[in-house]
Amino acid sequence: MALSGISRVRRQLPTSPWLFAAPGLLVTGAFILYPFLSTLVNAFTDRRTLIPGRFVGLANFRELLQDDMFWTGLRNSTLYVLGVVPPLVVLPLLLALLVQKNIPGITFFRSAFYTPVVASIVVVGLIWVWLLDDRGLVNSLLETAGAGRVGFLSDQWLLLLSAMAVTVWKGLGYYMIIYLAALGNVPRELHEAAAVDGAGAVRRFLTVTVPAVRSTMVLVGALSSVAAFKVFSEVYLLAGPSGGPAGEDTTLVMLVQRTGTGLTGRVGYASAISVVVFAVTVALMLLVLRADRKEES
Repeated sequence: MALSGISRVRRQLPTSPWLFAAPGLLVTGAFILYPFLSTLVNAFTDRRTLIPGRFVGLANFRELLQDDMFWTGLRNSTLYVLGVVPPLVVLPLLLALLVQKNIPGITFFRSAFYTPVVASIVVVGLIWVWLLDDRGLVNSLLETAGAGRVGFLSDQWLLLLSAMAVTVWKGLGYYMIIYLAALGNVPRELHEAAAVDGAGAVRRFLTVTVPAVRSTMVLVGALSSVAAFKVFSEVYLLAGPSGGPAGEDTTLVMLVQRTGTGLTGRVGYASAISVVVFAVTVALMLLVLRADRKEES
């Protein structure tokens, strides 16, 4: 009896892990794998919202090359990466160094810096619109001080910079937590040895802290690059559905939303744009990792 029970358990063991993994695999397949494959297939069709569509090969991608709005979105998304990633790599590290110290009241500041992370992006966007609108608080203060009003939300480039500021402000606390975890693993003896050698605070930061958290900086750079290139909410809330003046602040993800939704949405064309966004984000990840490996070697 005992031997038969053991053999029966052994026969059941190979399938047991799959039973535990089945719920997660089903969710992943239904909400990640299937939409990805469906988007990839639709990119080569002329499908619309209520029309299945037919295979058109590379016609959607050829149309992208002649679409001025696509190039506008690609330009804005690229500029967003260049404007957002450097501050999100450096500033959270400096912030983590400040809140790392165990001084009275530091817990309050840690919570305050992290609050924008948990705040709803819609609420954050509305607050910033209220601040930067032509009749908002910032312009009212400027007018009171004798300066003219600034078109933060009506000028093409100022609007894009304002959206970048919102992204940086909201992401500081998140990446600060990542850096805090990395700084906790830096041996204190290294700082003490550098201090004994006469290194000041800036030199210790450059020669001890930065090399110790370099892999974390690469991680933050990769995560923020992908998030910045796929930006939607910040620009949408500040610029509106039209994408700012004459649509000049439209990003690629906003173009996907505008093109592929509605009863007459061009799902196939929007899927082609989505494939381009996916390819660029993967390329960004590979470039960051390659640069990191090259520097290590």
